[in-house]
Amino acid sequence: MTLSPLVPNDVTLDIAQRDVAQHLRTLSTVLNHQKLARGFFNSLLGRKLTPPRGLYIWGNVGRGKTMLMDQFFMSVKSPKKLRVHFHAFMQDIHAKRAQLKSDDVIADIADRIAADARLLCLDEMQISDIADAMIIGRLFEALQHRGVCFVTTSNLPPDQLYKDGLNRQLFLPFIAKLVADLDVLHLKDGRDYRLGRIASRRTYITPLGAAADAEMAAIWGELTDGAEGKAVELDLLGRKLHVPFAAHSCAWFSFSELCEAPLAAPDYLAISQNFTTVFVKHVPILKATQRNEAKRFILMIDTFYDAGTKLVVSAAAKPEALCLTGPHKGEFLRTASRLQEMQSASWWKAT
Repeated sequence: MTLSPLVPNDVTLDIAQRDVAQHLRTLSTVLNHQKLARGFFNSLLGRKLTPPRGLYIWGNVGRGKTMLMDQFFMSVKSPKKLRVHFHAFMQDIHAKRAQLKSDDVIADIADRIAADARLLCLDEMQISDIADAMIIGRLFEALQHRGVCFVTTSNLPPDQLYKDGLNRQLFLPFIAKLVADLDVLHLKDGRDYRLGRIASRRTYITPLGAAADAEMAAIWGELTDGAEGKAVELDLLGRKLHVPFAAHSCAWFSFSELCEAPLAAPDYLAISQNFTTVFVKHVPILKATQRNEAKRFILMIDTFYDAGTKLVVSAAAKPEALCLTGPHKGEFLRTASRLQEMQSASWWKAT
């Protein structure tokens, strides 16, 4: 498996990355020499297929998990393969559950996936929704029964998935099966290869305008390896929080979407738990009449600060000049200080 043209020329794999790459290369060789598994038809006949052992690759953000998986995915020659972000995958599963009417919807969904893919690559597995937790275990088993091979990446080790989640004890058998059926690889700490690309860039961009928009877009491209990003929905105890663009642990919002909408602490906490880097564009100078917007912005920055979230912002003025009037101007002094700290190299290097 060779490095693809999508990988920057200045990327050199470290020891941990080379180890993961070797496992991926071995699996690619197995898949490329294996006869095409007729998972759909065999499942109709009740035959259980045994796929090659898949991989669960976990480690901190920026360690190259997605880069390595993408190279692996391209190296597998079979057209029967699927690579998708975990959030988008689960949204599609929920949509299919709503559409299909049968005695065993999960089996029907597994049949459809297995008919099109003998390799399923899921990027950034992170389970924060009770509905996802209850479904993924059954679906994983059904797909393995149909001969589908899994490769997934995550920022968390398997035993940390859905930690402290509602009825987590019902999710534990899935974790046990995941560990039993996949090789768990820890991409240990090392250099975050993406940070080198933005070391010379501002992460708080002012003033607003076309140049600021272009600079934000450039940083997004560098942190997401050029991914355009897709909309996802986060589940917050039965209601949905819309994320306009998400890719590679990054999320993109406008100030309006985060602070003019009626969001609260649980919303900002959910964002910080699901994404390590948040982009917020078009932060205005706050007027005295924008007391609600100012309060939400303060709450949002406090939440992201406490969570260690990386922040890329475009704003109409420097942090200390964003809120000079209104009831929250005194409280905003701390927010301005935190915004300044969140631009520092030490903040971005922290894991």
